[in-house]
Amino acid sequence: MNVTALEENEYNAFYNTYISKVNPEYNLVEALEYGYENYCLFYERIPEEKWTYAYDTGKWSILESLLHVIDTERIFAYRALRIGRGDKTPLSGFEQDDYILPSGANFRTMPSLLEEYRQVRLCTINLFKNLSAQPLREIGTASNSALSGRAAGFIICGHEIHHAHIIRTRYLE
Repeated sequence: MNVTALEENEYNAFYNTYISKVNPEYNLVEALEYGYENYCLFYERIPEEKWTYAYDTGKWSILESLLHVIDTERIFAYRALRIGRGDKTPLSGFEQDDYILPSGANFRTMPSLLEEYRQVRLCTINLFKNLSAQPLREIGTASNSALSGRAAGFIICGHEIHHAHIIRTRYLE
């Protein structure tokens, strides 16, 4: 199952921003594995003097952006688990900016964040490898909108691509 198999009723149209960035040739696990292999290399190549750089007042640093990607992956993987297991309890949204200050990302190093990223991604890959097709198609409610488990997975992938693009174009060029 690749991203083109998603139906419009599986997610809020807002998430097209992310889902549209995923390579349609990859199935969900392949897209997650691609991110694991390629985005670690991307972040490892960022010079240390850029780690806490923000391109404008009120914008996140590169370290904060990476930890935001990790936090968001955890949240969407949790949503996919709950929905895939048939939990019909509506899941609340989260305010991404509220996570940044208490994260302490700028007091960490890129290697420590990449180790965390790797561990989270491996757990996410294992989750999606072991959710069969039907549970992935189940639709629950998250942030007052419909969400399927497989849409949550593709959102994780596209969200990562989105932030890497922003870092490339606004932080490193």
